Amino acid sequence: MMRRIMEMGRSTRACRRRRAFTVVFTSLLALSVGCSNIMELPYTPERMDPDPARAKTREVSARLLEMAGVKGKVTEPRTGVSVVVCDEYGQDLYALEHRWSVGGMTSDQYDAGMQNLRKALGENGWRISEDGPEIQASNEAEHFFVTVTAHTATLEPTLDFTVNSRCYRATSHAAYEKA
Repeated sequence: MMRRIMEMGRSTRACRRRRAFTVVFTSLLALSVGCSNIMELPYTPERMDPDPARAKTREVSARLLEMAGVKGKVTEPRTGVSVVVCDEYGQDLYALEHRWSVGGMTSDQYDAGMQNLRKALGENGWRISEDGPEIQASNEAEHFFVTVTAHTATLEPTLDFTVNSRCYRATSHAAYEKA
């Protein structure tokens, strides 16, 4: 009888340990699922492969140059339109960044370009969020953001543009990998 009581005590302790382990394991599992590193976007990414998205980004950049209304030498970094991975929001998501400059103008032409942009951005669906030596604006309809800075106090003055897209979802993993 004594042996039976001792065995019951052992099995009760083992059962408690298993229950405690199960509770701890289940809690950790729930926490790991609830605390993933994937953030949620406030919009549904448009499905588009990188090549057509690059063409769209270049179109937006060309319209911004038209809005600035300046004639100068347009320069681009060697990378052109670069892909920025949006992996914090999920797989196969990417955004585009297009950096380019206009140079070879007088300081009056740079000032006129910034003034033209201030006026034209609002008339063309862009909302200016920062206006000073640097202009920042977003276009919700086209899903782009631009930063324009006039660097006139340098040896080679430039009007610098950085055009960023929202995240796109590649139509296939192969197209995403090729980007």
